[in-house]
Amino acid sequence: MNVDNLRKIIFAIALENAVLHKGKARSEPVIGKIISIRPELREKIKELISIVNNIVAEVNSFPLDDQIRLFEEYSEYLPERKVKRREKLPPLPNASKGNVVTRFSPNPDFVLHLGSARAAILSHDYARMYDGKFILRFEDTDPRTKKPRLEYYDAIRTDLSWLGCKWDEEYIQSLRLTLYYDVARKLIELGKAYVCICERGFFKKRILSKKPCPCRNLSINEHVSRFDMMLSGEYKEGEAVLRIKTDLAHPNPSMRDWPALRIIDTNRYPHPLTGSRFRVWPLYNFSCAVDDHYMGITHVIRGAEHKVNELRQRYIYEYMGWKEPTMIHHGKLGVAGKVLSKSKILAGIKSGIYKGFDDPRVVTLASLRRRGFQPEAIRRIIHEVGLKPSTAIIDWKTLETYNRRIVDPIANRRMVVLKPLLLYVTGLEGEMRAEMSLHPDFPERGKRVFKIRPVNGVFKIYVEERDIKEAGLKRPLRLMGLANIVLERIEEDRCYARVIGLDVPQARRIGAQFIHWVPYTDNVQVKLIWSDASEIDCLGEIGLADEDVGAIIQMERVGYARIERKDENWVQMIYLHR
Repeated sequence: MNVDNLRKIIFAIALENAVLHKGKARSEPVIGKIISIRPELREKIKELISIVNNIVAEVNSFPLDDQIRLFEEYSEYLPERKVKRREKLPPLPNASKGNVVTRFSPNPDFVLHLGSARAAILSHDYARMYDGKFILRFEDTDPRTKKPRLEYYDAIRTDLSWLGCKWDEEYIQSLRLTLYYDVARKLIELGKAYVCICERGFFKKRILSKKPCPCRNLSINEHVSRFDMMLSGEYKEGEAVLRIKTDLAHPNPSMRDWPALRIIDTNRYPHPLTGSRFRVWPLYNFSCAVDDHYMGITHVIRGAEHKVNELRQRYIYEYMGWKEPTMIHHGKLGVAGKVLSKSKILAGIKSGIYKGFDDPRVVTLASLRRRGFQPEAIRRIIHEVGLKPSTAIIDWKTLETYNRRIVDPIANRRMVVLKPLLLYVTGLEGEMRAEMSLHPDFPERGKRVFKIRPVNGVFKIYVEERDIKEAGLKRPLRLMGLANIVLERIEEDRCYARVIGLDVPQARRIGAQFIHWVPYTDNVQVKLIWSDASEIDCLGEIGLADEDVGAIIQMERVGYARIERKDENWVQMIYLHR
């Protein structure tokens, strides 16, 4: 790290300290932070103190508004927050190489979000860690209340593929109903399940009083007959349910004789894959236990809310003589300031608050993918959260930090003026050639070249209105890659300046603010969608039109964005983060 970069870092840290303390930075905490990231500077502490004191004095000479603006400009020089990174997942209990089978089992009634990515990534990565098998299983056996939709099967497949969670086998529960019927019949024949036709309120009173309903003790033959009647359509929806016999004295009433299969009128509620062909459908605990056994699942990774389901499913394993998988329950996952609730997102879409499931304000994988978040950034933060049983809150800034490390090397630099103001500049003789690298760390990518041709001693460019208004008259500015100027007149829709020099060292000596700009003629119209879904029309350098759709670029002094659509003179981008 050279001295110039060190000064930028000190300047950024001093600005941060000033903004946090109402405009007055203090040298001591700035020195402490520098020493923490550059411990070798302890040997030059006297020199460091002198440099820090000078920079802090300079920072404190600025008004608070200028400090805030400069802090935004120099924030890229702040050391990134150190986040614990787990290079390898911790061992999985009861696991050995080649003997791990995991599954991810979404309901195709919506796309995946950041919360569901946790189970998907951990299940997939543990399977790969042990050279095992990862299974995708669509749990779509409720065509009435959690109605699956055809488009979400493929949407989930797209989400998983994008995450890098390639599955080895795929199953769809709605296409496996005859298997569930066979197991149900077997449980009836074992005397471990029965068909109940009691009215719901009556059954609830009996079960709360720890007493059996009249159906429970009927003969096995009677229940086999009733089950056949369920399948043949002689019972209507709500008239019969298959229950698993459990301990009627269990302290949790929901555990007592829990329902396993029920009737759904698929003429009214057709299933998107099977239509009205089937009318008897398994509930979650039954189909889950059956499938985990027949698919050879060895480890189930899911949320802590399923702990009571583990107890229910244990009855199936015990009655059928099956080996129970290792159940691992993690705590809830939250994202500070973001909505993860599927129902709330759907309600927001229905009411028009959100524009779709890829709206930039939600944290669906479709939205994150659209904005330009990288799968590896999501994987890193999910690994960091891991399997902890307590509630985990993801820090959005940490996710952005991970993502920034990944996208920065691939993002070409481009200039975009958000609120263009026309600037007339005098003082240039002849054609001026401005050159700026596509990426400062990768000179081999080439340069962006801008040719400025004065007409009658005047050239025109577009600059950021805010930069001009904040600078005011007589304050020197550096047009990045071009020239040093001083403002002489500012009007409502234009401003005027003159060139006072061309080289960067002069700009630094006179304390010029570096600002970006866009040529007057060679530019493209830009529609920029912000992370709050608002949109603005702005101007960008002509080279934006050469970037590929899907490319991530860094807008100089603004932040990263992903190109969504374009033609030869128009580009639509969506904002990613700073």
